Amino acid sequence: MQHYDEKEMRQIYAETLQKRMENQPLVIQLDADLMSCLTMDKVQKVLPHQVINCGIMEANMVGIAAGLSLAGHIPFVHSFTAFASRRCFDQLFMSLDYQQANVKVIASDAGITALYNGGTHMSFEDMGIVRGLANATVLEITDGTMMANIINQLIDLNGFYWVRTSRKKAVTIYPENESFHIGQAKVLRQGNDVTLIANGIMVAEALQAADLLTQHGIQATVIDMFTLKPIDEDTILHYAKLTRKIVTCENHSIQNGLGSAVAEVLSEHYPTPLRRIGIRQRYGQVGTQAFLMQEYGLTAQDIVNQVLSF
Repeated sequence: MQHYDEKEMRQIYAETLQKRMENQPLVIQLDADLMSCLTMDKVQKVLPHQVINCGIMEANMVGIAAGLSLAGHIPFVHSFTAFASRRCFDQLFMSLDYQQANVKVIASDAGITALYNGGTHMSFEDMGIVRGLANATVLEITDGTMMANIINQLIDLNGFYWVRTSRKKAVTIYPENESFHIGQAKVLRQGNDVTLIANGIMVAEALQAADLLTQHGIQATVIDMFTLKPIDEDTILHYAKLTRKIVTCENHSIQNGLGSAVAEVLSEHYPTPLRRIGIRQRYGQVGTQAFLMQEYGLTAQDIVNQVLSF
């Protein structure tokens, strides 16, 4: 049975950042008229000089963040995933990646978690866009424990980081004291028959699928590949050799996302039968998360069906 975090991801983000801001005045949060979406409007009341609403001008916001970075500040930039990627990609390249700026981009409402904002706000391509940038590190947050841990790490790390996340409560995957190493996957379950590699909201689905697969006599390894770039090649290859079958699970297009990244590793080093769970040549739409998971084939049962197709 799945259990959910007590707090929403956005609350955990804001509370974590505020604690560090109080002791580190160089940490700055910039937003594009979405202050309440990460509850940063509450933080602004306490720390008005460290939270800036740039208005609906995402490209300009990224440029401001780059300038603050050059001046020695530690900027965090937030917008919905679709706007943070598609609307200001040139600025991500020119102002952040090319200049090797120390800026962390928080991209919320990832994939279908945009829910009632619908197709215009649903990005199924953002991780693929950003992972093509030479200096970018691309992450997708799994639950609240990971959110707090990664944000604390990013304050102390230098560079351009893309942090993809949902805003609402996540299924609890990790204990409160868990630690994470960027670039190193988390193996959540061991099995010898098939490997399920997932990220974001799909980690919970992969774990549930692994439980269902035991009814078919199949033991699955489940891996949380929360760092898409640099991807953990060693872990992929180890379990490819062990199980000889892999299914990737992502709340993103199967093209140029997790499935593609894993396929690149396998094709170059250890060709292995691969199935990909994800969005297939479609746009988003309005709906509940349960409906959208069914509509786009992202459920635990869809993962089971793909495994059985082997």
